[in-house]
Amino acid sequence: MIHSRRDFYKIVLISGHATYFYGDRQESIAPGHCSLVFTNRDVPYRWEIHSGACEGFSCIFADDFLPLHTYLRPADWSVFDSNGQCFFHLDQDQTSIFKSVFEKIIQEQSSTYASKYNLIFIYLLECIHLALKLCPASPRIINSPSGRITEAFYAILSEQFPAGLSRNERFRTARDFADQIGIHVNYLNRTLKTTTGKTTTQLIAERTIQQARALLLYSDDSISQISYRLGFEEPTHFAQFFHKHTQLTPSSLRQI
Repeated sequence: MIHSRRDFYKIVLISGHATYFYGDRQESIAPGHCSLVFTNRDVPYRWEIHSGACEGFSCIFADDFLPLHTYLRPADWSVFDSNGQCFFHLDQDQTSIFKSVFEKIIQEQSSTYASKYNLIFIYLLECIHLALKLCPASPRIINSPSGRITEAFYAILSEQFPAGLSRNERFRTARDFADQIGIHVNYLNRTLKTTTGKTTTQLIAERTIQQARALLLYSDDSISQISYRLGFEEPTHFAQFFHKHTQLTPSSLRQI
């Protein structure tokens, strides 16, 4: 099953024997087990069903549903970040808890209550926060100046890969990102090197390669279309960049 990118987010509670491919990663579900999956609109994905049928629940919503009720966007939660934890293997107790949340959403969807979407919003938040509680705790550095700069950089970097962004709208260099944040490029480089151990250019390249691999593996776009989506002026420039970082050509990856 190939996923075509759409402007929506999805939360799936699924049981069955299957493998989930997203970005350049994959997760497997063993027979008789259940998993919770968060997908965002910018990362192509596909499911491979190994035996029998899969069953469960899914909740699909557009980018503007949450902002109608809160200042937060889906991308502000780590479960919708392809670089974070967006796939959860659940035990029986956890499965029962999430199943009850989805059942409440379904029940409210078919109700005649005038403010039912406010309730659905609350149930959706419940699902998101229950999943966030399953994520391992990680140290936060956002309260420091370097942390705020790092957070701003990652936020801008994540915004560089929606389907409709044109080549001229993309930021390609460290200076582009520094200008957007409002600091000198040398300061940005030093900050990211301190907080991540990598240079600005390395982080941009890693994210671009991750998206390139996902599009090559899980989308029907031509290599020329993918190169344009990623901000390259020519497919040959994209091919050279991809080979430099992966030792593969775009076409050879598609043949694997």
